[in-house]
Amino acid sequence: MNDLVLKIENLTKIYKLGKREVQPLTNLSLEVEKGEFTAVMGPSGSGKTTLLNVIGCIDKASSGKIQIDNIDITRLPESKLYKIRRDKIGFIFQNFNLIPYLNARENVELAMELAGKFQGQRGERAKEFLATVGLSGREQHSPQRLSQGEQQRVAIARALAKDPAIILADEPTGNLDVTNKQEIVKMLANLNQKQGTTIIMVTHDEQVAAQTQRMLYLNDGKIIKDKQSQKDALLDSLSKSKEAY
Repeated sequence: MNDLVLKIENLTKIYKLGKREVQPLTNLSLEVEKGEFTAVMGPSGSGKTTLLNVIGCIDKASSGKIQIDNIDITRLPESKLYKIRRDKIGFIFQNFNLIPYLNARENVELAMELAGKFQGQRGERAKEFLATVGLSGREQHSPQRLSQGEQQRVAIARALAKDPAIILADEPTGNLDVTNKQEIVKMLANLNQKQGTTIIMVTHDEQVAAQTQRMLYLNDGKIIKDKQSQKDALLDSLSKSKEAY
């Protein structure tokens, strides 16, 4: 069994809206191993984005325990949570969130600079990361000169450039057409398989989720189903059959 990169125990999150309380997550427990590609699915309001925000240290749990890369982040102050976000988490957003006045290379370089990575080599390393996502020759293009699919590729390169413990992707194909959607999902799956990148992805699309190794279904703030993908279930079954002999 691989090492755990994420361990959540009895996570509950409560928001206070005036006199009313909203509880998007309730006693949720989850373990994710290094190298897993996991999809998180569920209806609107099921707690998907809240879960990603808590894992990403954007929001804090009301109760429970969270460990990321063997670091207990549950009660860390904001000054230390910032470092976890900077060093351990890579983010990919639905709306790309690229800095418009920086070109593709500079967007990737900035992520490395903030994380203190590859000092003195950032230009070359940024080119390498962009080449990894198929954007060789587009390094000098500003976001406005890139298609939506290309912008999402830059966002993926930016996330990879931090060498994070986990990449969190919030509806990364939500703004893309069918062709770009397929290419982005294939790229994430390829990065996961070839580089062992750990990815947790929120999606509403069953076809996108089917490309991952594991599918979690949330409803009312709880995991109601934890399902291995059919492809990986078959490989696992074949592996166990060989072990039996």
